[in-house]
Amino acid sequence: MWKEFTVIIERDEEGFFVGTVPSLKGCHTQAHSLDELMERIKEAIHLCLEVGGETASEPLQLVGVQKVAL
Repeated sequence: MWKEFTVIIERDEEGFFVGTVPSLKGCHTQAHSLDELMERIKEAIHLCLEVGGETASEPLQLVGVQKVAL
């Protein structure tokens, strides 16, 4: 059975890509490249599900991302 998770990807001030899975508390990782990040986030998801007993919060539907200038 396949499950889908939304991953939020950002880049930090040192150039690392940071991936976070909002529906799994504490599920995040970082990497130098997007390919490496996707492999690591899959590992992190597996670990979070293993430790949490496959209890993910109700998934939110991603609407979009918007930058706001002030």
